[in-house]
Amino acid sequence: MAKLKDQPGQNILKLGTGELDRALIEHKLVDEFHFWLFPVAVGAGQRFFDRIDTTHLELLDTTRFNSGIVVLVYGPK
Repeated sequence: MAKLKDQPGQNILKLGTGELDRALIEHKLVDEFHFWLFPVAVGAGQRFFDRIDTTHLELLDTTRFNSGIVVLVYGPK
């Protein structure tokens, strides 16, 4: 993944969560997180940042939609 990121071209977008995310974060290969928050409660889910230090992130941008959806963009400090 590091070799792919170093190549010229467009941004790399990865959707969803899982073990790959943890590996990318641990190797400092993530430039930004875009979290889409939907105003719906559906029960328990997987914690994305479980076992990951988030103190290195800062809020870069927010977008609010009339539907109630909020997009939060975080990046490294």
